Formats: sequence, C-alpha cells, structure tokens
Amino acid sequence: MEESGVVYLKTVEKQFRAMKDLAERALAQVQEEDLFWRPHEESNSISVLMKHLSGNLRSRWTDFLSSDGEKPWRRRDEEFQEETLSREELFSRWEEAWQVLFATLSGLKAEDLLRTVTIRGEAQKALEAIQQQVYHTAYHVGQLVYLAKARAGHGWQTLTVPRRPS
Repeated sequence: MEESGVVYLKTVEKQFRAMKDLAERALAQVQEEDLFWRPHEESNSISVLMKHLSGNLRSRWTDFLSSDGEKPWRRRDEEFQEETLSREELFSRWEEAWQVLFATLSGLKAEDLLRTVTIRGEAQKALEAIQQQVYHTAYHVGQLVYLAKARAGHGWQTLTVPRRPS
C-alpha cells in the first residue's frame, strides 16, 4: 500500500498537469491580440495572468525546500504591467515555469511534506506551501479560461463536460 504522502504528491502533480492542460486548451482558442484584452482597466489581461503565474511558479518552485519562495530576482509588480510580448515569448516563459514546478515536484519525497519552508519570510510546512500553490494556480487558471472564453465567443469549444439541453 502506498504511503499517503506519496499519494498526495502524485495527486498534486496530476492536478497541476490538468490545470496546465486546461489553460493551454483555452489559450489555443484565442488570437494573439486577444492575449492583451481586458474587460475594463482594473482587470488583468491573459498576458498579465500568464506573466504573473510564470513568475510565481518559477519563484516558488526554484529551490523549494532550501530558499525563500519569494526570490530576490522576481519582479512581481512588473508581472502586472502590460507589455506587448509575442505569443511565443509568453509561452516560453509559461513553459519554463511549469517545467520548474514539475521538476521540483518529481524530486519531493513524502518525508519532505513536513519540512519547514519559507515564503516571504513566513515559515510553514511544505505541504501547506504546496496547497497554497494549488489554490493560487487554480484561481488564475480559472481567470485565464474565463477571459479566453469571453474572447473566443461563439467559436468557443468547451473544455469540460458540455452543457446539455434540459
């Protein structure tokens, strides 16, 4: 029988892979100019959300067990500034960040879950930090999907179970 920590780590990896896949299937349905659309001035665009998630994932998962999750090289405030990046540049950053996450997750052991890690100077159990990342990532992936669906309009191809007539 598998240890609960091993099952947990496998489950988390499966969930992260599903979130990445969901976001990428949504993003495949929008044009490059749609990446920069915002419903209003206080909203984030798809490109801003991609930059933020990429920066967050890289920072949190680089040296996860041994250094603060908020790295000195991260420029969080800049992640929320709109800049005209090509689709290729956005997806390059995106892919690099997810690879950091998956490489780190694959190296974790069940006994690591109760180790203390630091995020923004606050100590917490690794399991708590992982759960926070699952929550944070799911939150922003949902935003990405919503924005992509809004831009795709009638051409939207459902990503999950399609609606059925009553």
